[in-house]
Amino acid sequence: MSCSVARPLDSVTVSSSSTAVSGIGRIPEAAPLSLCTREPYVPADRLVAEMVPPPRFDSVRFDTYIPDPNQPSQTEAVRVLSGFAAGLGGAPAGGTARSAGGRRLFGFGKARKKTPAGPRGVYLDGGYGVGKTHLLASLWHAAPAEPALKAFGTFVELTNLVGALGFQKTVQTLSGHRLVCIDEFELDDPGDTVLVSTLLGKLVDAGVALAATSNTLPGKLGEGRFAAADFLREIQGLSAHFRALRIDGEDYRHRGLPEAPAPHSEEQVTKAAYATDGASLDAFPRLLDHLARVHPSRYGALTDGLKAVCLTDVQPVPDQSTALRLVVLADRLYDREVPVLASGLPFDRLFSEDMLNGGYRKKYFRAISRLTALARDAKGLVEH
Repeated sequence: MSCSVARPLDSVTVSSSSTAVSGIGRIPEAAPLSLCTREPYVPADRLVAEMVPPPRFDSVRFDTYIPDPNQPSQTEAVRVLSGFAAGLGGAPAGGTARSAGGRRLFGFGKARKKTPAGPRGVYLDGGYGVGKTHLLASLWHAAPAEPALKAFGTFVELTNLVGALGFQKTVQTLSGHRLVCIDEFELDDPGDTVLVSTLLGKLVDAGVALAATSNTLPGKLGEGRFAAADFLREIQGLSAHFRALRIDGEDYRHRGLPEAPAPHSEEQVTKAAYATDGASLDAFPRLLDHLARVHPSRYGALTDGLKAVCLTDVQPVPDQSTALRLVVLADRLYDREVPVLASGLPFDRLFSEDMLNGGYRKKYFRAISRLTALARDAKGLVEH
C-alpha cells in the first residue's frame, strides 16, 4: 500500500496565500509533513553518539526529582543513586576507551586495574510512571565522566547497536565506559535477553558499572519484588553484580491530572496540522504500514525536527508485529516530547484484550501511558 498523508477534507480550494477547508475556515497553504514519506538512514556511529539521555531528560537531575511524600522508597532511591554516582569517579575500571571508529578516547591506552568484587550495578524496580527513567538519567548526568564514557539507551536501542556494530565491536566500544544505563530492560524476548546478558557480562569483566530499569506488570504491583526477581533470573550469572532498588508509587503521568483527552475530529486534527509549523499529518493505518518498511532503530531519525504528530482514523492495531513497532515509535515520540493529536479511537483502545493479557503487555501498557501523556500535551494545538 502506498503511503501518503491523511486526506484533507473533500472541499478544498487553494488561493495564493491560504487554503479554505469547508467547515473550518482558512488555514495556511503550506502542507504539513508526512512520516510516511520519510525513510531515514542512520549510520552506526550515530547510534553510538546518540546513546545519551533523550531530550525529555536533558535537564533532569537528582534535585529535580520530586519524591512522593507518601512513598519513602522514592527518597531512599535518590540517596542510594547519588552515592552510587559518587563512587564512579576515577579512570575506567578496565579496558581501553574507544569510539565506534576504534580510536582511543581521552588517552586511556592501558588496561586499568579491575575494581573490587561486589555489586557494580543497580536495578530500579518499580511500576509505570514512578520516575525510574528520571532517576536513571540523573545517574547518567551525575556520574563523573565525560559523556563519551557514559552510555544511556533503552534495551531495544542496545540490541539495535549490537545489530549495527556486531557483538565484538559493541563490546570493544563500550568496554572503556564507566557507566552503561539500560532503560526498559525487556524480559519478554529470551533471545535478546540472552544476547544482552552476555554483553553485560563482558562489560562487567571490563569493570564497567551498570544500571537498569524495567517495569512491574500492572497486575503485579502489590507483589513485592516480582520484577526484580524476574530481572535477576533473566540475567543469570550477573545477578551478584546488581543491587535491586525498589521504587514504589503511582504513575506520575496520571497523578492529579485529568483523564486522557477524548480524540478530536478529523477536521480539528487536519486544521491543527496545517496551522502548526513542523507538524506531520498521516492516516494512522498508512503510518502503521510504513513502519513495517523502516527498521525500528531508525524511528528516532524518523521523528527528527517534528513539532507535533497529527493522526487521523486511529484504529485498533491489527497484529502483534505491528503493535510492537508502534510501541517503539511511541517511545521515541515520548523521549522527544512530541505531542500527538489524533482522531478516531482513544489510545487506550489501540491494543486488543489478548495483547494486553499476553507476553508483551508491559510494552503495551507503557505505550498507552506515554501516548496518553502526549495527547494531553497536544490539547493546545486545537483552537476552541
